[in-house]
Amino acid sequence: MGRAALDSSTPVVMLRSGHHGGLGIARSLGRLGVPVYSVDATRWEPVFTSRYCRGRFLLDIDSLPEDVAVDQLRAIGRKVGGRPILLPTTDQACLWLSENATALGQDFRFTVLDAALVRTLCDKSRMQELAREHGVSIAQSVTPRSKEDVIRFLDQAVFPMMVKETGGGRLRSRAGASKFVVQTPQELIDLYDRAADTENPNLILQEFIPGVDWMFNGYFDSESRCLFRMTGKKIRRFPAHTGVTSLGICLANDTVIRTTIDFMQAIGYRGILDIGYRWDLRDGRYRVLDINPRIGCTFRLFTSSDGMDVARALYLDLTGQPVPAAAVSDGRKWLVEDFDLFSAVRSWREGGLSLKDWIRSLAGVDEAACFALDDPFPFLMLGVFDCCELFRWARGRAQAQRVVPAADPVPLSWVRRY
Repeated sequence: MGRAALDSSTPVVMLRSGHHGGLGIARSLGRLGVPVYSVDATRWEPVFTSRYCRGRFLLDIDSLPEDVAVDQLRAIGRKVGGRPILLPTTDQACLWLSENATALGQDFRFTVLDAALVRTLCDKSRMQELAREHGVSIAQSVTPRSKEDVIRFLDQAVFPMMVKETGGGRLRSRAGASKFVVQTPQELIDLYDRAADTENPNLILQEFIPGVDWMFNGYFDSESRCLFRMTGKKIRRFPAHTGVTSLGICLANDTVIRTTIDFMQAIGYRGILDIGYRWDLRDGRYRVLDINPRIGCTFRLFTSSDGMDVARALYLDLTGQPVPAAAVSDGRKWLVEDFDLFSAVRSWREGGLSLKDWIRSLAGVDEAACFALDDPFPFLMLGVFDCCELFRWARGRAQAQRVVPAADPVPLSWVRRY
């Protein structure tokens, strides 16, 4: 898909860049000649040093009053000009956009999605209920409202289990990560004491499903027609076992495609979609785990043989240009360099990955998330970015440990039972 194939005059403004996700957007659209701008809360984002980032704006929509943040973003849109496309890259930014769509629509163009549906999809507990209502298999889970609920749940709990949050990002700030695998009742209680928000409960306890992680990446137009879709598998994650894709492979999966399209059309979904499933080896079902109503940081894994991806599909559709059919790139591999190195070291220390196997797994990688010959500076910024993120994580974890009261131990009878 070359520059001559489209009108690239309409600018794009990214709302949050998210490590390598925003960098992928800037490169994918920038290589077509699209002017790409980035709005973020910190100046250390790798995309800020990209040759494909035409302009950089500092704005933290979470720390400002909503009306002030809206006015400042609208001012950015007017400065960029051309009524740019606004592209959020996080759940919080996507929800914020949907709640302020009327005001922002005067200066930007974007996919208009009902705020209530966005809230439902971003809330893992409500999302699972919506999926169950539409016949999509889900993981068994409970959402405890108190520590007493957790204690009672131990009567039926099976370990190991997943602990994640329903949404909002509070678990990461309180405990240092967004997902955990717990092996024992005591681990579960300790994590709850450390991470639970007692005023606004947001933890979900979910069965651990043995199987394989599958992903769907797609774009749905204003009439919920799927104009672009691809599927793939996670090979490794960061953090290991629970995190985002650090090494993935693009593979066709008709069951995942059909299940997702039917589900999204039934709820009237529009825009970019990033959705995750776990194939359950116990019964062969695909159980939905996450639905992200936005572009995902893994989107460049799902690139067709002619270069089409969800960012380009959205751009073409919102600028009134046809979206060509995508040729599937079965076997395409995509790598996040720093994430995969950290994940591989963790797996090696646990005895699950040898150096030889790690090197073999990297064979045939088609694209790296951070390094690019035509855009090298963001890769050089990775070290600075990772150090800043490590510092913020360590500081947040230290603060959480200082304020959390001592946990009541699990009764010995519970421990003996397991």
